[in-house]
Amino acid sequence: MPSASITTSSAKYIFTKLENLKPEMNRLVKELKGETAFAIKKFNWDETHARRMFNLSAKRIWKELIVRENCHPFKATALLWVQIPLWICMSVSFRNMASMMPLQDAAAQILFLELSTGGIAWIPNLTDVDHSLILPVAMGLINLVITEVNVLSRKQETSSRIQKIATNFFRVISVAMIPIAAIVPSCVVLYWVTSSAYGLAQNLALMHPGLQRVLRLPPVTSQPPNPYQYMWSNLLKKVSRRKVAQD
Repeated sequence: MPSASITTSSAKYIFTKLENLKPEMNRLVKELKGETAFAIKKFNWDETHARRMFNLSAKRIWKELIVRENCHPFKATALLWVQIPLWICMSVSFRNMASMMPLQDAAAQILFLELSTGGIAWIPNLTDVDHSLILPVAMGLINLVITEVNVLSRKQETSSRIQKIATNFFRVISVAMIPIAAIVPSCVVLYWVTSSAYGLAQNLALMHPGLQRVLRLPPVTSQPPNPYQYMWSNLLKKVSRRKVAQD
């Protein structure tokens, strides 16, 4: 599967700006609540009208902040909508090569021969499934690690309900992909594992403060100054809490 959080430096730049806008937005929303309460008393607004006016004003303020910082969320997710079709096309292409589809001509037979005899390590035939299940399990574990890295590197008090739902969704998808990977040709799974491993390496690299300065990424308010130590500390706390719960 495509990594749950593969981002380029430009996408991370957008996400960082959006995250850094949250404190300012929270302050403005607090002021807006006071103004709404004042308007209710002065203009005798009912609850429905007051709620509608509050929501409209909050949306307007958020749009103005996004325009001011030039960080519309679509700019960050645009790459994802390119990656998903690309991932699907690449997966189907490898599947077709392993099955000599759609035409069993000379070129297809040559590709099939190369895949069936040019395997790696414990998989001599890349057109066959990985009977050892090493690649399918590795793919699932790598995607789970990507998800957990995002959780452990984020301050828990900054986690929203949507982020928690998305985290659990990606956890389920990572596990659900393992049986699927176990029944497709090894060349397809090898591509999935490589893609996921690259995503994990990229995410870890983009957390480094030095690399962020080189790429001119603005500092993230929710990211600690020592992200790797922070992740390790959170992991130890998580393991400790589970041990206590089991005892």
